[in-house]
Amino acid sequence: MGNPPVPESKLKEIASEACDEVFKNVEEYHHTNTGDWNSAIINKILQILIGPPSEIPPLHKFAVNSTIIQNLALIPGSDKPVRRGMHAASGAYWDNNNDGMWNYKWEGGETRGMDVVISVLWIYVGPPREDPTEAEA
Repeated sequence: MGNPPVPESKLKEIASEACDEVFKNVEEYHHTNTGDWNSAIINKILQILIGPPSEIPPLHKFAVNSTIIQNLALIPGSDKPVRRGMHAASGAYWDNNNDGMWNYKWEGGETRGMDVVISVLWIYVGPPREDPTEAEA
């Protein structure tokens, strides 16, 4: 996962709080609201990760992805809803020491008939760092 600019426990807290805030008054999945929900989650997380404006340029660039999946669906000819399956994967070419990605599934979505999956990607853009493998040589 690279050297995260934010500890994993803090990333989990940020993502969880963003989802809790966005879905605090939501009782169930509504497809027409998913765009607004995704935007609100992404903006909240980015706001916290980037922090207030500063004269010092940030050391990382961030990308946040939010996916909302309705987890119950009616099958034609049946009156019983079934869970939908989901599989997601990501890959990247980067510097393993400085860049990384973190994924999170918000647990509060299940009671609302949805799954919410968040990904945070960071790319180091600061000054060159010493390569730890070269220091050992």
